[in-house]
Order: sequence, then C-alpha cells, then structure tokens
Amino acid sequence: MLISPVAVSLYKVLIIVNVLMGGVAGMTWVERRLSAVIQYRLGPNRVGPFGLLQPIADGIKFMMKEEVVPAEANKLIFTLAPALSLVTAMCAFSVVPFGPTVELFGREIALVIVNVDGGILVALAATSLGVYGIVMAGWSSNSKYSLMGGLRASAQMISYELALLLSLIGVVLVSGTLRPVEIVAQQAGWFWNWNVFGGWQLLGFVIFVVAGYAETNRLPFDMPEAESELVAGYHTEYSAMKFSMFFMAEYINMITVSALAVTLFLGGYQLGFPVPFSGWPLWMLQILAFVGKLAVFLFVFVWVRWTLPRFRYDQLMALGWKGLLPLALANLMFTALLVALDVIKR
Repeated sequence: MLISPVAVSLYKVLIIVNVLMGGVAGMTWVERRLSAVIQYRLGPNRVGPFGLLQPIADGIKFMMKEEVVPAEANKLIFTLAPALSLVTAMCAFSVVPFGPTVELFGREIALVIVNVDGGILVALAATSLGVYGIVMAGWSSNSKYSLMGGLRASAQMISYELALLLSLIGVVLVSGTLRPVEIVAQQAGWFWNWNVFGGWQLLGFVIFVVAGYAETNRLPFDMPEAESELVAGYHTEYSAMKFSMFFMAEYINMITVSALAVTLFLGGYQLGFPVPFSGWPLWMLQILAFVGKLAVFLFVFVWVRWTLPRFRYDQLMALGWKGLLPLALANLMFTALLVALDVIKR
C-alpha cells in the first residue's frame, strides 16, 4: 500500500505533536516527583497510582479556569503571545531526526519532519522567534512586572544566543553540512565518532548546554520570571489556557534543546556501537536510544533546577558576555585550526 508524500508528512507532524504534548504531560509529573525526592517530600500521590494522573487533573483545571484579560491590556497581542511561544517551540523540533530512514508501506520514510539543507538554521530561527512571544506578553499586559520580565527575556536571549550559535558553528565546521540528518549519519559506528569526542567538541557541548538552559529560561537562568522579584514575570497577568500554553512552551523548549544537543553532539539516534542485525529491530532500537539520551538531558534539567540558586542579573549577564562568549570564540578558532590541519576527518 503506497501512501502519498503529503500524507506521510501529515502523519509525521501529527505523531510528533502528540508525542511532544505527551512529553509535556509526563515531564510535569517527573518534575514534581523528582523535586519531592530532592526535598524529601512525597510529591503527587492522590490522583491515580503514584500521582500518574496528576497531569490530566492539571489539564482539566486549566480548562475550567476563568480567562482573565486586564482591562488596559492590548487584547489582540495579549491573546497571540502564548500561541506564538507554543508554535515556535514546536517548529524548532521539526528538523530533529529521531530515527533513520525506514521502509514502511512500500516507501522509504525519513524519521524527521523536515529534511532541509539549512536545518540547523531553521531550528535556531524558531527558538529565536520564541522570545517575541515573551516580549509581546510582557508589553501587552500593561503591567510593570510583566514588562520587566519581557525586557529581561530579550536581554538574556541576545546575551546567550551568540554563545549558542558559535558553539554550533564548531559542529558545522567538523561536519561540513547544516543538515542534521547528515550530521547524525557521520557519527555512526562507535561512540568515539560522536562529535563530542571524535569532533573535539567537548567545550562546545558544555557551552551549548549552558546557553540552552538560559534560552529556555529555566533555573538558574529564570530571570524573566523570577517569582521572588517579579511575581511571575511576563505571564503574571495570564490565567487558564493562556497560562498553560506558556507552561507547555517551556517544556517543549526543554525537549527541543535536549534533542538538538543529542543530535549535534551525542550521535543522535546512533547506538554508539555496531550491532550484527538490521531492519526493524535496529531502527526501533535506534529510536529507543534517541529517547533514552533525551531522557537523561531532561532529568538533568530538573536536577539543576532544584539544586542551583538563581543568578543575580549582573551575574547572568557577566556569565554570558565575559564567560561563554570568549570560550565559544576560542572553541571556534581551535576547531577551525584542527579542520585546517586535517586533524579532524569525516
């Protein structure tokens, strides 16, 4: 049975959107349980076994809440802001290959939504656009706390986007391509072929992870929210489903940053060792490998949040401009030298 390319693309989009939404629901439970373990509490334990139905209860609660729009707010932009944050967060995941090309329904299907030459640029553009939703939310609410959160978000994005981009240029130099599918293919074989090892990109990997934490506005980089200073920052005036869309966008951004780190530095869906079989058992194992690497990163996201205190604003800016940016430039020059001397070969 042949399926048209358009239908294949629609199926992939539908599956990924549902998987991301399921990941958001699962991460809300994981975060609560892990924070409870770290703080020696019980965590969710009333709704379902081990509190597993808590995300469903939260979703019902958000749908039942009253939508409140401030009287002096710009209602159009106030409504569009959370949708923009959520959509751009989903678009960034569209270039991430979560498995190899497989044979299904009489057709070869690449397990990635969009396989384009400038895939890395698409992901970076989508993640950069997400800050506009935060700035729009801060300005349109007509609240001092919200506006301050939006301004902090824009300053933080500019500060850490540079280091994030420079860390990725090292991977591009090593791989010679901007297509994530080809970058993953070049990391096949043993784990020492992964860019973090064989591409000499350990420093670039560390810079990307730290800058990625800042891009997702998670502790210790959550200055745009900063509950102890700004009530809730840019989403102070939001409630019900609009608030939940910001909430979902934050978790999808976590998943996307983790997926990009796995794809560009840790071999993507590659197992890290050769196996003596092929076909569906292999690509199912590769998908599980990708999910397993992703789960490790998401665990670290939660671990860091409940372990490290929030930076002061001057410390946050100093880390971005005086710490990560010079290190990213040094890593870029070092990588360019290795490539020019043919030390790194693909």
